[in-house]
Amino acid sequence: MKKLYIIANWKSNKTIDDAEKWLHSFGDGFNKSSIKMDEKKIIIAPSFTSLEHANYCSSNLKLALEFAAQNVSMFDEGAYTGEVSGRQIKELANYVIVGHSERRDNFAETDDIVDKKIEQAFKYEIIPIICISNIEQVKNLKSRIKSSKAVIAYEPLFAIGSGNPDTPENADRMCQEIKNILGEIPVLYGGSVSRDNIKGFTKMLNIDGALVGKASLDPLEFLGIVNNA
Repeated sequence: MKKLYIIANWKSNKTIDDAEKWLHSFGDGFNKSSIKMDEKKIIIAPSFTSLEHANYCSSNLKLALEFAAQNVSMFDEGAYTGEVSGRQIKELANYVIVGHSERRDNFAETDDIVDKKIEQAFKYEIIPIICISNIEQVKNLKSRIKSSKAVIAYEPLFAIGSGNPDTPENADRMCQEIKNILGEIPVLYGGSVSRDNIKGFTKMLNIDGALVGKASLDPLEFLGIVNNA
């Protein structure tokens, strides 16, 4: 049986106090649930400001969670004011989200910048969660990623935050095409995922989980997604 990745991308939301309350609320429900963790990997991606405290709270609450950063500098350590290097992230997270369409649109991140960020993730043994929205972006990745050390998240632009997800069948075809190009690599679906539609995606042969945005901000909704996946 495949192992499902369920990733919460909080984006630019939640203070340190908010993150702590989320983890307590999620933890209360999680500990009462009978989630088979040998079948699921739950990853939380807070903002940099709350990443350390979220780690601390999760450890104290004994939650079986892993953590991701939402971004990584394309530069190594050095005189890059405002950047967070891979070496710094490695202390707090085993994963990092790279190439999200919001970064491409709002911060003019190009394929070249995304490539450099992937290189920094690999350098510090952080697993990149590489977001793509079309097959050309996948083709550009072919010579750059190590299949066993990366995760791909297919997020069609029309579905992100719109409340109009792709169909499971179409998402599955896209994920299969990605695997045909990149080999056996975990491929997730992202875009208006909810507790009501998650099963339709994760039951598909080529979809290995979900990258969840807006719905992950509510701990009980995210718990429902984890339970139903």
